[in-house]
Amino acid sequence: MTDHKYIRNIAIIAHVDHGKTTMVDGLLKQSKTFRDNQAEMSQELIMDSGDQEHERGITITAKQTSIYHGDYKINIIDTPGHADFSGEVERTLNMADGVLLVVDAQEGPMPQTKFVLSKALELGLKPVVIVNKIDKPSRRIDEVIDEVADLFLELAIDDSQLHYPVYFAIGRDGKAWSELPDNPSEHADLTPIFDAIINDIPAPTVETDKPFQLLVTSLQYDSFLGKYAIGRISRGAAKRGMAVMLMKRDGRQVSARVEKIFSYRGLIREEIDEAGAGDIVALTGIGDAHIGETIADKESPEALPVIDIEAPTLSMYLGPNTSPLKGKEGDFTTSRQIGDRLKKELETNVSLRVEEDGIGYVVSGRGELHLSVLIEALRREGYEFEVGRPQVVTIEEDGVVKEPIEELLIEVAPEFLGAVSQELGTRRATLSKQEQTSTGTMRTTYILPTRALIGLRNVLLTATKGTVIMNSLPHGYQPIGSRLQKTRNGALIATEAGTTTPYALEAAEARGELYVGPGTTVYPGMIVGLYNRYEDLELNVCRAKQLTNIRSSSSDGAVQLTPYTELSLEQCIDFIEDDELLEVTPKNLRLRKRFLDPNERKRAAKQK
Repeated sequence: MTDHKYIRNIAIIAHVDHGKTTMVDGLLKQSKTFRDNQAEMSQELIMDSGDQEHERGITITAKQTSIYHGDYKINIIDTPGHADFSGEVERTLNMADGVLLVVDAQEGPMPQTKFVLSKALELGLKPVVIVNKIDKPSRRIDEVIDEVADLFLELAIDDSQLHYPVYFAIGRDGKAWSELPDNPSEHADLTPIFDAIINDIPAPTVETDKPFQLLVTSLQYDSFLGKYAIGRISRGAAKRGMAVMLMKRDGRQVSARVEKIFSYRGLIREEIDEAGAGDIVALTGIGDAHIGETIADKESPEALPVIDIEAPTLSMYLGPNTSPLKGKEGDFTTSRQIGDRLKKELETNVSLRVEEDGIGYVVSGRGELHLSVLIEALRREGYEFEVGRPQVVTIEEDGVVKEPIEELLIEVAPEFLGAVSQELGTRRATLSKQEQTSTGTMRTTYILPTRALIGLRNVLLTATKGTVIMNSLPHGYQPIGSRLQKTRNGALIATEAGTTTPYALEAAEARGELYVGPGTTVYPGMIVGLYNRYEDLELNVCRAKQLTNIRSSSSDGAVQLTPYTELSLEQCIDFIEDDELLEVTPKNLRLRKRFLDPNERKRAAKQK
C-alpha cells in the first residue's frame, strides 16, 4: 500500500486541441509504463480509446491512468477540452489535488481554458502552467504568458493562486523545459514535468486514521465483474471483502461488500488487497453505486458533499421510429428498449437529463456535439429512432422565463469578417470584443442566445471557405427574446413511395440541392433536398420515363446528374426545423416532415 505522501493526483486540463492527450501519451511512454516493444507498437493518443474519439480527434470522456516515477505514484486524469463535455471535467476534478493547465503557444487561453481553470481554482487545486507547442512558426510565447496571468487575476480566489510555475513543452516530441530554450530542436525529455508534478503539486490531504470514505466520480462496466465504482479514497483504507455502506443521493443507505480492489498502472487495472487514503481505485461488488454517491465504512457511515454539475442548455425529442420504413434496419426499435439504454447512459453521463414524453423521451445535454455523440453511439449499437430539432432549456426566475446565452469566440481572416458579422447580426448576437492577433487574424467575441448557435457552425464554415475557428461557453441567462427568423430555404418533399429514378432526379435538381441519389428508397413526406425558394415544394422523385417503340431504351438511359450532397449527422440536426424530424438507423439518416400527410401538414401550419 503506497504512503499518501508518495501519491500525486493531477488532472490535465486545457482547451480542445491544445495537446492534453498527447502530453499524457508522452508521460506514459517516458515513465517506462510500457515495455520498449509496447511503446513502439502503441498508437498515438493512447488515452482516446473510443471509436468516436479516434474518428473525431477529440476526448469525449475523462479517463484515469497511473504512472510511477521513482518512489512516487502519479494518478493522471485526462479530461475533455470541448465545452459540451465539461460535465466530465467537473466530476473528475474532485479526484485531483492539482492541475496541469496546458496552453497553446499560438492560440493562448481560449474559452474552455477559462471554464476549466475557474472550476479548478474554486476547488483550491494547485495549478502548473505548461505552454505547449512552442515550436509553432506563429508562436507568441510572451503574449500568451501575459494572457494567462490576466486570466489568473480574473479567476483567482486567493492570493496564493497567483503564484504558479510555468513550463515550456513540445508535447508531440515528448520535450519540456523549465526555461524557454534557445533551440527547441535540442535533445530533451519530460523530466521537468515529472519534477513539477512531484515538487509543485501537493500530496493528497487525507485522514488515514479515520473510517473509510470514497466519493464515486466515475463508473465503468465489465461483462465479467460488473460495475466498477471509481474514486479517490478520502480517508481510511479500502480492504478486499470489507463491509461498506452506500450513501444514496436521496438519503437512503444500502449495505454492500467490496469484492475486489483495483489500482491503475498505465492502461491496465491491477488487483490489490488494500489501498490507502489519497489513492484512486476501482471497487467492484457495489452494483447500486452511481456517480456523486459516497461509499463509507459500515460502522460509521458519513456522506461526502454531492458533486454539483451545471444544468444542461439544449434538449431534443428522441423516440421510436414512426416512418413507413420502421423496424427494417435496426435491432432495437421499441420505446422500452430505447428508454432502458438511456437509463444506462444516465449512470455515466452526468450532464445528461432524460424525461418521458409520450412514447418518446426528451433528452437534455450541454450542446449539439454532446447530443450528437449520444445519437451516434446509439446508432452504432443497433438502435433505430427519430429525433427532433434541438430546443433551449429555459429556467424561471422571479416569474421571468429566461433562456441560456453563450459567449462565442470566433477567429477568422479579415476578408471574411463581414460575412461573419452579417450572419451573427441576423441571429441577434452582440459584439463584446474585437482584436487583431499577431498572426493577422481577427478574433471577435459575441454574446448570443444558445438557440442562435444551432446550425451556425455549418453556415460559417461555408461563408469562410472552411477557415473559421469558433468556440462557445455558457454565459448565464437572460429574459427570453422573440423567435429568430428562419435562416433556411424550404425543403423538397417526396410525394410518392418507391425508389428514386435518374429521370425524376434530373428534373428535381433544377429546383434545388438534392440530398438523395438514384436508387434510394423514399416515402411520402420524406425530405429529398433543399428548395431554391423559401417555401416547401412537393415533387415525385420516383417517376420513370415512359418508353415508346420509336425511341430505343439505350438512348433514353443516358442521364447526367449533379452529385448529390450527403449530410453528416451534425448537418442533419442543424438542418431540421420544428415541423421536421430526423430518422436515425444503423444504416441511414433520413430527413422527414413530422406529418407525412400533406393535408395534416397544412392543418398544423394553420394552427401555429
